[in-house]
Amino acid sequence: MDTSIVGVGVSITDRFRSVVDEKSPRIEHLAPRAQTLEVKVTHRAYHNGRMEDDTVELTLMGKGPVVRAEAVDGDKFAALDLALDKMAEQLRRAKDKRVDARNHPRGAKFEKGSGAIQGIDLQPASVEVLRAVATGEIPIVTGNEEEADYTPVVIRTKRFDAEWMTVEEAVDRMELVGHDFFLFVDASTDHPSVVYRRKGWDYGVISLTTQTPPEELAS
Repeated sequence: MDTSIVGVGVSITDRFRSVVDEKSPRIEHLAPRAQTLEVKVTHRAYHNGRMEDDTVELTLMGKGPVVRAEAVDGDKFAALDLALDKMAEQLRRAKDKRVDARNHPRGAKFEKGSGAIQGIDLQPASVEVLRAVATGEIPIVTGNEEEADYTPVVIRTKRFDAEWMTVEEAVDRMELVGHDFFLFVDASTDHPSVVYRRKGWDYGVISLTTQTPPEELAS
């Protein structure tokens, strides 16, 4: 992992560089796929120079999402330690989420033998209840039937900026955020795609390909 150090309003001494080189392997151990650790030190003076502090900003880049952490202290070495602690904690939490997601898959599980549903606070309705609802013996009342635009279906919409990346990077991003799927644009094909978790360490990829609309073909 390469290390880049810059100073804003402060010179970077050889001692500070040696301390960064000494402590950066801690981050590399937690993020072995990281390629570059950027360290930015900014010195600020307040109230006519009677109060000063140093801000240390860390940016970890490589395969996967960018990880950032920063800390402020009157001493840049102390600020560096604080920022490293914050980044290490972020990386540990992300790793624990990935391990927990693999060991304890989220979502409902249906037991064929007993018919029970595990992993979700839901009990299936009995055959008698389903039959009564189907025949109208038990009316379905929601309280909103009189509204002209009422619908029992709720669709929540989220929009994200498109991100081009490889399938491997998308898997890393999915594991870091702890989700079961991740949307992206495949950098090798430019197709909108989604990676999703299967059993164990298996992953799947679904891609969309565009086709020429029928009206354009007719013309």
